[in-house]
Amino acid sequence: MKKIALFPVLLLLALLAATLTPVQAQDPVEPIEPPIIIDPPPRWRLDGLEIAYQYVDVTIADQVATTHIEQLFVNDNAWILEGTYLFPLPRGAAVSQLTMWVDGQPIEAKILEADEARSIYDAIVRQLRDPALLEYVGSQAIQANVFPIPARDQRRIEIEYSQVLPAENGLLHYVFPQATDLYTNTRLNSQRIRVDVQSEQALRTIYSPSHPVAIDRRGEFAATVGYEASDVSAETDFELFYSVSPEEIGLNLLSYKAAGEDGFFLLLVAPTVEIDATEVIAKDVILVLDTSGSMDGAKLAQAQQAARFVVERLNDSDRFNIIAFSTGVRVFARQMAPADEPGDYAQFINSFEAGGGTNISQALLEAAAQADRERPTTIIFLTDGLATEGITDSDLLLDTVRQQMPDNVRLFAFGVGNDVDTFLLDSLARDHGGATTYVRPFQEIDEAVSAFYGKISTPVLADIELDFDEIIVEQVYPQQLPDLFAGSQLILAGRYRSGGPATVTLSGEVNGRQQSFVYDDQTFSTGGGQSFIARLWATRAIGHLLTQIRLQGEDSELVQSVVNLSIRYGIITPYTSYLIEEDDIFTQTGRDEILEDAEAYFTAPQDVSGERAVEAAAAEAELAAAVAPQPTPSASIVSASGQVVAPGELMRQVGSKTFVQRDGVWIDTVFDADGPAPQQVDFASDTYFDLLSAAPALGQYLAIGPRIVVVYEGVAYEIVQEGEGQETITLPDPDTGEATPQQPSDAATTVPDSSSAGSAGQGSSLCGLALMIPLAIVGLVGWGWRRRQQWRE
Repeated sequence: MKKIALFPVLLLLALLAATLTPVQAQDPVEPIEPPIIIDPPPRWRLDGLEIAYQYVDVTIADQVATTHIEQLFVNDNAWILEGTYLFPLPRGAAVSQLTMWVDGQPIEAKILEADEARSIYDAIVRQLRDPALLEYVGSQAIQANVFPIPARDQRRIEIEYSQVLPAENGLLHYVFPQATDLYTNTRLNSQRIRVDVQSEQALRTIYSPSHPVAIDRRGEFAATVGYEASDVSAETDFELFYSVSPEEIGLNLLSYKAAGEDGFFLLLVAPTVEIDATEVIAKDVILVLDTSGSMDGAKLAQAQQAARFVVERLNDSDRFNIIAFSTGVRVFARQMAPADEPGDYAQFINSFEAGGGTNISQALLEAAAQADRERPTTIIFLTDGLATEGITDSDLLLDTVRQQMPDNVRLFAFGVGNDVDTFLLDSLARDHGGATTYVRPFQEIDEAVSAFYGKISTPVLADIELDFDEIIVEQVYPQQLPDLFAGSQLILAGRYRSGGPATVTLSGEVNGRQQSFVYDDQTFSTGGGQSFIARLWATRAIGHLLTQIRLQGEDSELVQSVVNLSIRYGIITPYTSYLIEEDDIFTQTGRDEILEDAEAYFTAPQDVSGERAVEAAAAEAELAAAVAPQPTPSASIVSASGQVVAPGELMRQVGSKTFVQRDGVWIDTVFDADGPAPQQVDFASDTYFDLLSAAPALGQYLAIGPRIVVVYEGVAYEIVQEGEGQETITLPDPDTGEATPQQPSDAATTVPDSSSAGSAGQGSSLCGLALMIPLAIVGLVGWGWRRRQQWRE
């Protein structure tokens, strides 16, 4: 069945007019009462139907969110469309008000309770043989009769509803449901999501695990969160977490734990936006800038602009110095200069001229000599090439700097262009508690440095430590905790063994004084939770492991960890594309072969400079510092073997699980082909729905398609074609989660009537005269019919 795509809304549309195209030619059909359910449904010609835009505007006042959705449907077909409109609501949403318009005119709409919506979803799955709607099992839905869309015309739909946001461990959670990729393939021409948050208490954490958002904080009590893109595949629900707190530093905990496994946690630490000047930590900043011959032209001008930007934004209590290096070094001042009496730093910066070699060792040793061991010190080191003067051996240079650099120094490296030594820069940052930023040829140096310094300009807590009470945590990323800065937030991901209540203590130093912040009533989940945390943790872990392998050399344990995490959580890099390329990732023999290939790859000589080396280093750093789980790439990638692969067509992520497609079957990467054979269940049979009733959480996985292998509570289930399944299977106990023998089903095999499935309103009920078709946002499938003119082939 061809499906065309789009947003969160599910339209059940019946095709009314000319040029409808079933699979086979049909004789003219006279009206039939009652309507006949067509099984299988005819396939319609759907070319030309699109969504021009979708605008989502959300206002949140304290704990009440009002969502306004506007979308424009364009029907470029030669026939009319009309039907029933279903919009799934977020799970747990307590909708207090609902309004709907079509081209500015109000229309009648109602809210279906979860059970009522479920009966409709089940009916659609049984009749259309399409499980996509099962993703929304357990949620309410908005239902309304839909306007006709004339041929070559368009309609604008608006929906507005209000809800009380749920809270977890002090975090308020907003969701806009739009995961339509499971059953559609058309993209949104344009999408904009805007969330305005206002609170009587100060806002602290603002975090989206689903989308790369821009956050504009307007003081302590208001903020705007924005996302905008063109040609969008609406594959993931939009999620936003935020917290309010009167404390100077807010701390919130999210966690997830699957049965029989260690848990995952996400810790969000957000200091105040506005801070008293006396509470800002006095710091030293040393700018170490490359002025060798290769920096001539725009690169040097941008480096000069970046230097001026940093000095001009120092706090009065800060100190600074500037070191320019080429064959030798030039220093602005003999000792650290006070920011409130900076001297003629502009003249010194303007005097830079590009020429000579690249003496990195002398420049960094001079910076080490300038550093005050009693003050937090940040070194901003910028270079565009390899070391050609002084100590040129990278290992010796690193060892020398390591011996001379004080422990309180944080070194942040900026590699400009593709000719830098990625091994040297990343090792310097790792050894001295910083990070590396790679400024590509198409990027501006001053913009990269300015954005970085804007984040770290106002430190409020240095040398921080965390204590988790009786909870044992491990494998935490980042491994070295950074300082906290006003207006920013720390995102920490890790594992824990056993869940339960805990008191979290955050401590650090403020201008030589130790301070501690205690957060009671934190809870590590003992089962369930926010499943995205597992993939976020795996994303960071793989980035960290890849960097360790590159800097320290191939290690079989590290390589095996990368392979296992990549397969389990679907994290794709050019090195881990075996997830898509390899046929056998489900047996130990297959994984052993993958491991051998991976070890061979990592032991081969690796470039430390050049475009490929810079791209690899930048990609690893992005993974290691990810603020959200890595999405499946929408475009094809070139793997380590040189093969072009399209991850989105062969891999899906749902919750904490990853599925890969093999011969038309979606297979859970947890599945062990060497273990017991999966229990086979006929698609859309009574047993299929018995399984879903016993474990509603399976709905999100079964929604992927009619052929799937999924592991749930340690039992593998395979959804097969009708007539191939077992007579009985082991069902999960809905109360305990343990497997129990299947009981005979009383489920009906016919479509519920409108009274049991929920009325679609007069004129086009689901099982009435115009039994419709899920057009996932606009996905059409012929379920019931009305004759306008004869069928066409």
